Amino acid sequence: MIIVCGEALFDVFNDGDTPSGYALSARVGGSPFNLAIGLARLGVRPMFFGGLSTDMFGRKLAATLEGEGVDLCCAPRPAAATALVTVDVGEGGVPAYTLYGTATAERALTLPDLARVPADAAAIHVGSYCMAVEPVAGTLRALVTRQHGRSLIAFDPNVRLTIQPDRKVWTDAVAWMLPRTDLLKISDEDIGHLYPGLVPEEFIEIALRAGVSLVVVTRGGDGVLAATSSLAPVELPALKVDVIDTVGAGDTFQAALLSHLSRHGLLTRAALRGLDAPALRSALAFAGRAAAITCSRRGADMPRLKEVRTDD
Repeated sequence: MIIVCGEALFDVFNDGDTPSGYALSARVGGSPFNLAIGLARLGVRPMFFGGLSTDMFGRKLAATLEGEGVDLCCAPRPAAATALVTVDVGEGGVPAYTLYGTATAERALTLPDLARVPADAAAIHVGSYCMAVEPVAGTLRALVTRQHGRSLIAFDPNVRLTIQPDRKVWTDAVAWMLPRTDLLKISDEDIGHLYPGLVPEEFIEIALRAGVSLVVVTRGGDGVLAATSSLAPVELPALKVDVIDTVGAGDTFQAALLSHLSRHGLLTRAALRGLDAPALRSALAFAGRAAAITCSRRGADMPRLKEVRTDD
């Protein structure tokens, strides 16, 4: 099983002006939440390990996850409010995020909650701002420490400086994770935020030297770059698509990559290190097709396997 860890929240979109303000629409979201649903829609039944409030938003989040086939047996239900994030979609469909709420349910994950998480998980995915705010960040680091060497560890920093503005917190989190990560997915935008002037190829070298088995850098319309310690960087162009917005595109890519690797028996550290170029290109192409579909829709509307699959 794949266990997805982190936040579930509501994305709030502006649907236009009204005489007295704005018309808003609230949609279920959060990077790990999207990833869990993406995995379920792509044929993998994941578990979700994140705080889900008992308020009306939390109940909707839980019902949505369960309705998509995500297992919630290890998700605690703290007595805290659900986080709300406004999504301001700018030029080119690129979103800007503003978080409302700090003492919220996704942050309330604590060390005793780790007893809920099965130790025999095939893979543990962590990332996003839950790796940069407490107490949840410390809890997830303890989980990674416990599972390192038992489960494949996947990591997507998904940097949100509007939520955690201290870059050092993010760079410390990445530095801590690199030696413990088997599969790292990061965007070129994240690299630019955290390491100004560092190009993706240089970051890939740093990550591989730290011990990461597979490093994947997504670059939006410029495609994707990926490498292992034994395989020179492989580059794939992005698919052409009429972009509505890019909300959830990175989450879709990661879900599709993990599902493809799982379906082909490659979701282990040894298998990632042994990937050849054709196998890696196939995985990246599948993930790229899935992400392109999400970009053609509003919000994080993740595709289903039958929409993405050709002969994969």
